[in-house]
Amino acid sequence: MNLQSKIAIVTGASSGIGTEFAKILVAAGSTVYGLARSTDKLTKIQEQLGDSFIPVTMDVTNYDDVEEWVLSTFDDQQPDILVNNAGLGIFGDVDELSVKDWNTMMDVNLSGVFYLTHLVVPKMKQNPNVCHIVNIASVAGLMGNPKISAYNATKFGLRGFSEALFKELRYDGIKVSCFFPGSISTAFFDKVEAIELHDNMMHSIDIAKTLKYVLETPDNFLINEITMRPLNPKPPEK
Repeated sequence: MNLQSKIAIVTGASSGIGTEFAKILVAAGSTVYGLARSTDKLTKIQEQLGDSFIPVTMDVTNYDDVEEWVLSTFDDQQPDILVNNAGLGIFGDVDELSVKDWNTMMDVNLSGVFYLTHLVVPKMKQNPNVCHIVNIASVAGLMGNPKISAYNATKFGLRGFSEALFKELRYDGIKVSCFFPGSISTAFFDKVEAIELHDNMMHSIDIAKTLKYVLETPDNFLINEITMRPLNPKPPEK
């Protein structure tokens, strides 16, 4: 895909890898609709990136709002790229994790992905060009670990959703890729007491460059899954 003049949707665009995705796509000539709940953060990103970044204040777990936005925005144009990046992790032992926290992760990490994908796919099917959906999972979608069972469940679920989707949509000219990144130096870990950010973690720009590479592959070439890890995951010695 040539990213020049393409239309992209990026969820969770107000921080971390979502912001970096928006930056690299705009730099490549795409128009990016950046979705997130924080209007202030999105506005600041638009000030940096210009009019090719279109801020959209949106809670992806609110189906009615998502539906209204998709139908009104893509009435006379079709999106080329959807990056389902919005997600969160709330960690704790299974007997200590609240039902509210479980439901919150399910709503954001799975239902939010389904809502937007469900609404965008018909628009992509109308697009004469090859389109691409990228779902951002985690290495937690490949292996389970203590204290992240609920997060594991959402990311394992996203992997299954992505694999089924790629087989379902491949003959409609829609690629589906699922990313499984390891530890990235972002605010994601701010509320995780056991993990401190350090220089050996991956950086958002590295994940964004990988996204750009995957999107720019030839039309009949698909990388449906890709795992990214730091070579040395341990904190550097002081």
